[in-house]
Amino acid sequence: MAGRSARNSRSARPSRSSRSAVTADSPCPCGLDATYGACCGRFHAGPATAPTAELLMRSRYSAFAVLDAAYLLRSWDPATRPPAIELDPATRWTGLEILDTTDGSPFHTTGTVTFRAHFTRRGEPGVQEERSRFARHDGAWVYVG
Repeated sequence: MAGRSARNSRSARPSRSSRSAVTADSPCPCGLDATYGACCGRFHAGPATAPTAELLMRSRYSAFAVLDAAYLLRSWDPATRPPAIELDPATRWTGLEILDTTDGSPFHTTGTVTFRAHFTRRGEPGVQEERSRFARHDGAWVYVG
């Protein structure tokens, strides 16, 4: 994909999440300086949709943190979406770093987000690093793969 690449150093700070304690007034699990209700929670509750691929990535991370499988499926491209997903309640998502973005603005139709997601599973720390692809479907950003 052609386009400019931008680093968002503000995004690189790890976030904290505790799905059992996340309320509308809690810090957002995605790590941005906003409450969950004003940040990713508004996308989870609908009908608002993420205006950029990066914000969709952040909202999907937060959905993993709060175990919102319905949002993950809703925000997945129908062409690549599985029929169902099962989230592991033993996994605690503990921080998100956005490493790079390409395109994905309100003026693009595709974009990528490279990220590093930190977690613990049964007390053992782990990291998932991925470059995710996003596209617009019916005017809204969706996760492609």
